[in-house]
Amino acid sequence: MTTAIKSPDGAHAVAQENKKAIARRNLITGLAFTAPALIVLAIFVFYPAVKTFITSLTSDRINRAGKFVGFDNYIKLFTNADFWTDVKNTLVYAVFYAPLVVIVALAFALLLNRKDLKFVGFFRTCMFLPFVISLTVAAIAWNFILSPSLGLVPYWLSEYFGIDGVNLLGTRETAMATIVAITVWKNFGYFMVIFLAGLQGISQELYEAASLDGASAWQKFRYITLPALRPTFNYIVIFGLIGSFQVFDQVFILTSGGPDRATETIVYRIYTEAFGNGKLGYASALSYVLLIMTLIVGLIQLYTNNKHEKEEIA
Repeated sequence: MTTAIKSPDGAHAVAQENKKAIARRNLITGLAFTAPALIVLAIFVFYPAVKTFITSLTSDRINRAGKFVGFDNYIKLFTNADFWTDVKNTLVYAVFYAPLVVIVALAFALLLNRKDLKFVGFFRTCMFLPFVISLTVAAIAWNFILSPSLGLVPYWLSEYFGIDGVNLLGTRETAMATIVAITVWKNFGYFMVIFLAGLQGISQELYEAASLDGASAWQKFRYITLPALRPTFNYIVIFGLIGSFQVFDQVFILTSGGPDRATETIVYRIYTEAFGNGKLGYASALSYVLLIMTLIVGLIQLYTNNKHEKEEIA
């Protein structure tokens, strides 16, 4: 009885066929598991994105269909002074909000990560509670608190500091800063929890070794805590910036873009153009410009992070 011996070329061909079969099977399995998510993304993300871009090339209005106008909406947008005011306001909000929320969240995370602090669970809950509250509810509450006639803040300023007639939301110089402060108060608890998770993942042995070497508290923070929290920083900064470009609720409720367009952002302008003026085509063009701005900021941040990581490895 003889046994057939396959040539090396034949064995290689069989191995290649087996790899291809395994790859096909893995592809089918992966598609089967991801199909529900892909269908949801296609219906609620990809299709609306394509539809919005097509609408941005038309003169559609909210009550009637328009005609194809090409890139006229984009040309009108970039030659409109109000658009550049909205861009400036959005960038000002992002520049102040993103760093401030990171600093406040990190400060409270460091404070509430101390082992000798009593009732730490209670304090963490109190700090996180504003994030759980609906932004609409929080904005309405702050609208009453800052009201020049009924608010507690103007009353305290008048009663204890002799400053009368304070209208933080009705003055150009203070309206945007007030919205930034309210949003930081609303959101810092979420980022604080993320920082806490990062802090608790740092080995205590590193701090003990640094203490034995005579390192101060600042040196421990500078050379141990900050480098270990770099991935956490990257996540928070990216999402903080993206969220700052989408600010709408607090502007809509607190100032309605005023005073004198001082707090009108791009998203608020999209809302007014689409549902106030009925210009769906123009509002869609604004939406795509905002999308491109957000992508640029996100890509710059990712590029910067990857560059720092490569420098550290090298």
